[in-house]
Amino acid sequence: MARYRGSVCRQCRREGQKLFLKGDRCYSEKCSVDRRNYPPGQHGQGRPRFSDYGVQLREKQKVKRMYGLLEKQFEATVHKASRMKGRAGDNLLALLERRLDNVVFRLGFATSRAEARQLVRHGHFLVNGRKTTIGSFLTRPGTLITVRDKSREVTRIAGALEAAEERAVPQWLELDKDNFAGKVNALPAREDITLPIEEQLIVELYSRY
Repeated sequence: MARYRGSVCRQCRREGQKLFLKGDRCYSEKCSVDRRNYPPGQHGQGRPRFSDYGVQLREKQKVKRMYGLLEKQFEATVHKASRMKGRAGDNLLALLERRLDNVVFRLGFATSRAEARQLVRHGHFLVNGRKTTIGSFLTRPGTLITVRDKSREVTRIAGALEAAEERAVPQWLELDKDNFAGKVNALPAREDITLPIEEQLIVELYSRY
């Protein structure tokens, strides 16, 4: 599969902000964005000027990298959001947030979305009592996510839960740390998503095609 295999810190530096792709490192003094806050490469310290299309493209790349989607996956999500009722930008963010790998990350069972996706793929979680290994699975209000009994001693999950105490769980989710469980209480609203995203730029970009 055409996954990016290079340094994820380069992606954060390219977008000029933390995308939280490296787990705990993003919260430490070792974060590459804090140490070298300019794009990677020979001409990284120049002063690039972007056209309107360039600004839209950078926003799309930022969000795509943030959630760890491939181009075809992201494009399909944008088109699905456009066909739904309501604002396409709000629908897009809600679809991205409802992904199982993102919910696992938001609940604090993983330190990054990439780690959450891997843990889901390896079968460490149950969704409404059933083993689910698809990271793109769309949750809905009432969805119950639990760590399998034999997976509760996995160091990465236990360590992530301890580190998650420093991060707040979104209001639309509920975490039961003692029972290694989380629940989706509602669909994510735009005000629940505090990430620095200008979703309208992405909608405008895809409306060109």
